[in-house]
Amino acid sequence: MLYYLAEYINKAFNPPGFDVFRFITWRSSLSAITAMIICFWIGPKILRLLNRRHVADEIRSDGPQSHMVKAGTPTMGGVIIILSIVIPVLLWGDLKNTYILLILLATVWMALVGFIDDYLKVFKKMKKGLVARYKLMNQMGLGIVVACLIYFLPEFEKINSVTTIPFIKQIEFDFSYLYIPIMVFIITATSNAVNLTDGLDGLAIGCVGIAGLVLGLIAYLSGNVFFSNYLNIIYLPGNGELAVYCAALVGASLGFLWFNSYPAQVIMGDTGSLALGGAIGTLSILVKKEFLLPILGGIFFAESLSVIVQRYYFKYTRKKFGDGRRVLKMAPLHHHFELLGIPEPKIVTRFYIIAVILAIVTFATFKIR
Repeated sequence: MLYYLAEYINKAFNPPGFDVFRFITWRSSLSAITAMIICFWIGPKILRLLNRRHVADEIRSDGPQSHMVKAGTPTMGGVIIILSIVIPVLLWGDLKNTYILLILLATVWMALVGFIDDYLKVFKKMKKGLVARYKLMNQMGLGIVVACLIYFLPEFEKINSVTTIPFIKQIEFDFSYLYIPIMVFIITATSNAVNLTDGLDGLAIGCVGIAGLVLGLIAYLSGNVFFSNYLNIIYLPGNGELAVYCAALVGASLGFLWFNSYPAQVIMGDTGSLALGGAIGTLSILVKKEFLLPILGGIFFAESLSVIVQRYYFKYTRKKFGDGRRVLKMAPLHHHFELLGIPEPKIVTRFYIIAVILAIVTFATFKIR
């Protein structure tokens, strides 16, 4: 909205300096700063409201015993994150841009699903929250809508189902008729993966911020004809506008980390984790880097894989030997390290280090081809 106001003033009056608002880099910077300001401003207010309403996180009895001290920590802090992302994008983004509209749709859609899930847990005292199949239906529904729009909208006609292959130059992979189901899987899986990662103070939001920064840079490069040709990646006109969204995502992540770092003053809940996971999955689709997601989101991938392996190995051994056995002490993976005696802040810091290394590897794939 402010972007359009600045654009109007520039065209109507041509004052010195206002031409800068047409640059994505400038608006991305403003988006990140605005996100942090909003986070620091509304964060304490929402924290007081959550405490006053006793919107507290219920600690699972089957989790690590060290987490029992976290009982009573306010949850549903994802509201802070979502407001800190959406408002800056509305202010500084080009709302006529299809990429921006799609990522806002994904963020708000999954935020609403997560909010309902948290509401049922906290206020209706339903331990499992939203029934799993309804949650899955909404995740798949979002995937279908996003994938169908990309596949059938005329502006994506020439690049609707193609993607870049890491480490291979001048060859693009076409998902063809499998595009829609695969994109549905990516959004659903990523949304759940970030949700599983949100188990230690600051873990999920820090890793999301790192991934968001990389995806923002990729979007900027993909939307620039010179850089995309130089790097030999798919040129996506208008894609650079996603950098404004990603900048808000990074700013909101830093702002929320202020309250969510160990020991956490607030937990994002499913309101935040499902929305952020859906956003990361959707961004990877919009920038045509789906094959890079397991590298960039390696932490999320490992957390999900640990749960899958643990669950199916337990079922297999129970059927074969009569008693279920475990590969890890506890899943997801971060709980395994907790039970090995590693302090929570050290686990989070080491996961951050791995996430940064994976981000560097992701960028390296653009040149090592």
